[in-house]
Amino acid sequence: MLLLALAACGRRDAEPTGPSILWVQPLRDHPVHKLMQAGFLSRCKQAGYTCQVVGNPSATSFDVSATIPLADAALARREFSAIAVYSPDPAIYPYIAKRSREGYPILTWHRLPEPDSVPGLNAAVGHDVKQAAVDSAQAMGRTLGGFGIVAITQGSFNAEENRMAANFAAEMRTRFPSIQLLEPQLEGFEPSGAKAKAIAILQGNPAITGAFSTTGNGAETWAGAARTTQRAVRIISMDYTRQNLDLVKAGEVYAIVAQPLYEVGAAVADIGAKLAKKEPVEFRNVLPAKIVTAADLEPYYEILASAGQ
Repeated sequence: MLLLALAACGRRDAEPTGPSILWVQPLRDHPVHKLMQAGFLSRCKQAGYTCQVVGNPSATSFDVSATIPLADAALARREFSAIAVYSPDPAIYPYIAKRSREGYPILTWHRLPEPDSVPGLNAAVGHDVKQAAVDSAQAMGRTLGGFGIVAITQGSFNAEENRMAANFAAEMRTRFPSIQLLEPQLEGFEPSGAKAKAIAILQGNPAITGAFSTTGNGAETWAGAARTTQRAVRIISMDYTRQNLDLVKAGEVYAIVAQPLYEVGAAVADIGAKLAKKEPVEFRNVLPAKIVTAADLEPYYEILASAGQ
């Protein structure tokens, strides 16, 4: 068991007898993040691990400074044997390095940084962002018949979404040179503001025929904007939340990238347990991310049902 000298912080809860993992996630209440957490907690319960989720209670604000004190408080109350930290924002890298120096094995999820690029990080589990972007571009190009104008939006300008947008654009330019791409723009995480941004993009570009969003809110953002402006737009966005599956089913969104949300949470539990027991793990653990259209929805509704969502 790894120990951390925090006696000055007060009495801790009873020490766990098996692997214990703290999940640290800014933007904790975002629906996509909650699906990740559901996979993590379900696997922990199934395997008998002691697990806890902490993060700033917001669905719209990625707040590292508000999350770190919650993680510190959890570590002061209970001894954990591994820490999982959501790390798309480099602002949280110093915290990873600090806890690693104190002896905690650290892993991250959803993105796959290069080995040694994040000091103190021992493992990462997620999907291949470049491949998902390439697959999205090919799906968009095919559904548009190789012609049109495509808007690109991001939840924020972070490392993962930047890579997704850049690789999507690169593949589109290579495979479908007759399709014009607009420069990526920020839609943000607040739903009404994101929709207003997409409406403004459509109104400023009356010939847009496609929209690609690198964030899980993007399906509703662009579907809502298309409804408001009465425009026909082929939309590809991220994540198999129930809202997004329903939009694909209704024909308002063409496809989603089924980033392995529930699956990655379960993998975090298992890899974290191996790290806690000092067992060898791969640094990069890659899970598939399928492009899902209306014909492929049922397995994802089943995952949501199993997660209680």
